[in-house]
Amino acid sequence: MPRKIRVLIVDDSALVRKLLKDIISGDPDMEVAGLATNGVEAIRAVAELKPDVMTMDIHMPEMDGLTALEYIMRKMPLPVVMLSAMAQRGAAATLKALELGAVDFIAKPSHYPSAVKEVREEVILKIKTAFHARDRVKAGYPKHKERRKTLPAVKPGRREKLVVIGASAGGPRALAEILPMFPRDMPAAMLIVQHMPGVFTRSFAARLNTLSELPVREAEDGEEIKPGTVLVAPGGKDLIVSPDRSGLGRVELMDSANRAGATPRIDTTMITAAETFGPRTIGVIMTGMGSDGARGMERIKKNQGITIAQDEASCLVFGMPKVAIDRGFVDWVVSLEKIPEKVLELLQLTE
Repeated sequence: MPRKIRVLIVDDSALVRKLLKDIISGDPDMEVAGLATNGVEAIRAVAELKPDVMTMDIHMPEMDGLTALEYIMRKMPLPVVMLSAMAQRGAAATLKALELGAVDFIAKPSHYPSAVKEVREEVILKIKTAFHARDRVKAGYPKHKERRKTLPAVKPGRREKLVVIGASAGGPRALAEILPMFPRDMPAAMLIVQHMPGVFTRSFAARLNTLSELPVREAEDGEEIKPGTVLVAPGGKDLIVSPDRSGLGRVELMDSANRAGATPRIDTTMITAAETFGPRTIGVIMTGMGSDGARGMERIKKNQGITIAQDEASCLVFGMPKVAIDRGFVDWVVSLEKIPEKVLELLQLTE
């Protein structure tokens, strides 16, 4: 019988610690390895208890979660799922945590104790996803490299093209690695669909904008899709690509009915992109748990577009790419750092 996943809970709130303890203890595959109330205790507990996964609050006394996370990922890395307040201040700190090496985050519910049912599924899923990523986390995913030079632009084609990138767990850090490689005069528009709550996606887009030669912003309902721009799907909204009279496309946003942690839906954006742009569509599926994006990649391929999947070795979680690959919906499988080069190469072939 496989051993249980041992989880260290770090939070200065006794109520949150109890909430997480009840959820974790109630799952047959997990157990609580220990409890800590601040970053100092967390560092000590990781060294002594050697947990498989840690959940950690960001804002704590004595030593906050970001300081503790940075130390832990440098000295004794393990999968960490952060707990974040659903506010703009929490969003900025959460994105920083993902850059420092946290696998994922859980947005704190607005009310207790009725919140147990509200967050239970998400807590269990994200802890188990983090556990499955433990080998890559310990190996330092992704390897930090010096900022690469931007790849040279390709010549504009006769018709406008669209690149759709879908990602989940591990995506924010991976996207921050590759987006700076795309040239300012890239002859295609780009849509990014990253599983993330709504309060975080605006900050996420702003962060990517500081790293990228291309302008990046959160998508707005009704706006035109233009070459050389990157639009990030807002959390909690499914982004639909619709044709318009100019022959390009427009963004339509609708409330997502999908379960927590798996929105915006990658499939929705890829399927509608394939219907609007046809063979001028390039779909890219990256790191993440689950199967979202597989149906979208299928539709892109059926409409004579081109599909790319991130390879297993460079994925934090080889879930979504694996499903798309196994179902035969992927034309090219490449490492994270090779994705921009492959996209730019393929843009020259799509007319």
